[in-house]
Amino acid sequence: EQQVLRRELGLVRERVTALKVSVASIRERSDAGHSELKRLEQLHLELQGRRTLIAGRQEESVQEQERLQEEKERLRVELEVLLRRQQEENLRFEAVRARFETGQGAIEEEEQALKALRLRLAGVRDDLAACQLQLRELTLEAEHLQTSVDERFRIDLAVEKDPAADFDPLAAEVRLQELRQAVEQIGEVNLMAIEEYRELEQRGRFLVEQQEDLRQSLDGLQEAIGKINRTTRKRFRETFEQVNVKFRDIFPRLFRGGQGELKLTDEADLLETGIEIVVQPPGKKLQNVTLLSGGEKALTAVALIFSIFLIKPSPFCMLDEVDAPLDDANIGRFNELVREMAELSQFIIITHNKRTMEVADTLYGVTMEEPGVSKLVSVRLSEFEVGHGV
Repeated sequence: EQQVLRRELGLVRERVTALKVSVASIRERSDAGHSELKRLEQLHLELQGRRTLIAGRQEESVQEQERLQEEKERLRVELEVLLRRQQEENLRFEAVRARFETGQGAIEEEEQALKALRLRLAGVRDDLAACQLQLRELTLEAEHLQTSVDERFRIDLAVEKDPAADFDPLAAEVRLQELRQAVEQIGEVNLMAIEEYRELEQRGRFLVEQQEDLRQSLDGLQEAIGKINRTTRKRFRETFEQVNVKFRDIFPRLFRGGQGELKLTDEADLLETGIEIVVQPPGKKLQNVTLLSGGEKALTAVALIFSIFLIKPSPFCMLDEVDAPLDDANIGRFNELVREMAELSQFIIITHNKRTMEVADTLYGVTMEEPGVSKLVSVRLSEFEVGHGV
């Protein structure tokens, strides 16, 4: 009986143990159910909050859509007005171009006539130079003949005398012998003097022609320089005004307010004038850019560079440590503007700022895994997220 009771006790203990295991399992499932219930309740609360937020955003989106619709209608009206104005301007442009072509034709005719007059004037000048040269030759020849007669015969041709009056043959014979002895004492005569004179005369004529050519070339160069200066002044004025307008728009965006403009130091001489940057950050008085802090100078320079890029963008723009003096707020505005400008040009930025690196499509860095051995590492972020060419 004792053995039977022991066997029954063993069976009872096994059943108790099985029940304890089952109770423990049920408790664990109950605890897990409570945890899951709490998680679901928390998730329910979060979903309700997100639903409320989405409802608010939906309402804002509806309002924004209405505002955009009104803006679209206003822009459509402005577009129609601008199209009509463009047609009017096109008609005015055609009329002005027709007048310009007419004036251009008249100017060309006047230039042809002026060219013909210049050719005639050149011919007259050549004839005048030839006449003057011939006159000079005749004058020199007359002087030479007079000198020869004076030296050989001691007779002044400028003095009028009667050759038959007071003529003594014996005295003339003596005088002739004296003159012959004087000629013999003179020695040999340079027979090449006339040829040398002609060569020098030809050389002088050549130099006169060269001088005239140089004068004409100088006149042409001065005219070309004047035309270039006029074109340069015009283009500089137009570009300066366009950059100034863009600078006035971009500066308040970077500084969240304030104003900035560009001024010419000498408007009377556009070829030699300098450009002065005058800015007024929010909360400060109007002052020169040299009086700003490092970060303000950097933002002002960025505003000027981007203003020029908006007028005439280039394929690439390289910025070296531009964001170094900027704080977090200024870096955010700088990065935002860079993302917009990246639609026009590709930006290459050298930086150590993490926030600037976040807006890039591709990162290039230099690491040194081993001492003295540099290695280039590149990460193309555009494979994970669509970028804009930064």
